[in-house]
Amino acid sequence: MAACEPIAHPFMDLTVPEYAYMFGFLQADGHLAQGDGQRGRLTVEISARDIDLLREFQRLTPYSSSVSERTRSTNFAATHTSATWTLCSLEARTILHAVGIPYGRKSDAIAPPSGSFSGRDYLRGLVDADGSVGRTSKGFPFVSLTTASTAIARYFCEYVQEVTGVHRTVKRNARDGIYNVMVAMEAAQRLAAKLYYPGCLALARKQTAAGSLATWGRPAGMRNAYTARRWTATEDRILLRLNSPTAAAEVLGRTRQSCNLRLWRLRSGQVPMPSNH
Repeated sequence: MAACEPIAHPFMDLTVPEYAYMFGFLQADGHLAQGDGQRGRLTVEISARDIDLLREFQRLTPYSSSVSERTRSTNFAATHTSATWTLCSLEARTILHAVGIPYGRKSDAIAPPSGSFSGRDYLRGLVDADGSVGRTSKGFPFVSLTTASTAIARYFCEYVQEVTGVHRTVKRNARDGIYNVMVAMEAAQRLAAKLYYPGCLALARKQTAAGSLATWGRPAGMRNAYTARRWTATEDRILLRLNSPTAAAEVLGRTRQSCNLRLWRLRSGQVPMPSNH
């Protein structure tokens, strides 16, 4: 998204794609600190190569903020240059906290917004901050997300199933208690195309990686991929009439998770309601 005048919507209106993306990124990679009295700040530190994204956050925020750079030694490199966006406004911090960014350590406490929001943009923010998009060592497309939050992992899995038809189990790694959810092959292609659409706000390098996945083709002789089952208007009407993911799953031959997510999408306006005919 090219730099221009500040966006003409209330700050952190999560139905706006740019704010939904920004919220997801901040939940995963931001830090909201509360000081004495009215003091405090939101900070986001990323590699300096991605500084343009922080400048977009600055543009989208109708409060005074700053973007700075610093170079230091780390355990991984003799010199590393990072960029940091800092926002101190109490009003802005109050809004961010209200929509779902907790103060202090938050990795396992974050969850998808409770109200209406742009789902694919929100998830793209999470993937840009705490996920990966690209190809495996064998050249197979993949999209993955790493999170400590059960609610985030579950929502990501439900979204993956809705978009690709592929089921993923929500299970923590035994070693570190973290969820590592990955989809590959055609499912990754479909998911990447859904999340990283033309003109969206995203890390440029990940948007480029997502676009490159479309050129992959399944090698001859490899087992056929699973074909996603799309929702029809008739199924939507049945789901709405039954008003129960469990009952609809039995009638439609789908999983309860898929019916639950579809019902939420219909009610929240994420997808259009079916016609009465």
